[in-house]
Amino acid sequence: MQDDYITKIRSAYNQFTKAEKKVADYILENPKKVLFMSISDLAGACDVGDTSVFRFCKTMNVKGYQEFKMMLSLSMRASESPLTDTEDTTITLEDNISELAKKVLSENVSAIQETYSLIDVKQMTAAMDALSSAKRIVFFGVGTSMLTAMKAMNKFLRIEPKVICNMDANMQLITASTLTDQDVALIFSYSGSTKDTVEIARSAKAAGAKTIVITRFTKSPLTEFADIILLCGANEGTLQNGSTSAEISQLFLVDVMYSEYFRRHYKRCKPNWDKTAHSIADKNY
Repeated sequence: MQDDYITKIRSAYNQFTKAEKKVADYILENPKKVLFMSISDLAGACDVGDTSVFRFCKTMNVKGYQEFKMMLSLSMRASESPLTDTEDTTITLEDNISELAKKVLSENVSAIQETYSLIDVKQMTAAMDALSSAKRIVFFGVGTSMLTAMKAMNKFLRIEPKVICNMDANMQLITASTLTDQDVALIFSYSGSTKDTVEIARSAKAAGAKTIVITRFTKSPLTEFADIILLCGANEGTLQNGSTSAEISQLFLVDVMYSEYFRRHYKRCKPNWDKTAHSIADKNY
């Protein structure tokens, strides 16, 4: 986990300077080509100075350009996949149904693979410890992220009755303001820059609650109020805006957290699972 350097670049994108973003953009579009370029070659291709490439490497927490190329090479070798290797998954107006379906499949598989590679075991463990000790677990999300939050609450409700989720954004803000230091706020936002979501996180943090954020970028207005950050991987093109890949990547993390929570508290949660399963058993033919 956390050994995919391309994924790391995407997740760190928001914290790059304008010049560093030019370097990042070129690397993301031409990762194999970069392996054979000198620092001056890359700087020239990006229309920036050598120092901008060096600063980019520093931002990526490597000592220099050669170490960066080594890490990039190792990452590319380890993450090769027949579905997601070098194929362009950007949907275009010229795609037929077969091509479009293949790209959607590849994008969704890639979203899960990237999310897996971004899992920080220490952060995930801290999140699970917080959920385990919480008096209440409250799920938050606005817009499409609200649907993800609701799905997460519905899943956890099968085994744990201390979960809450309000669909209305104003009610979420009110709920956040009433949290205590015994509660956990689990907040979903792909961009990390939705105004209502940021205000919810600010309010929850001010109330003393532990805040867990599931988002795309390591640095955003939302992460300023996060105690724990869990990163999801998904990249949407122009014609893929609003696609399910972002939701799939977030729900993958929900599945990991749910499974770990159930495993940790099996003796207490299994009776709840039996009760909830039995309560709707007669709804099926």
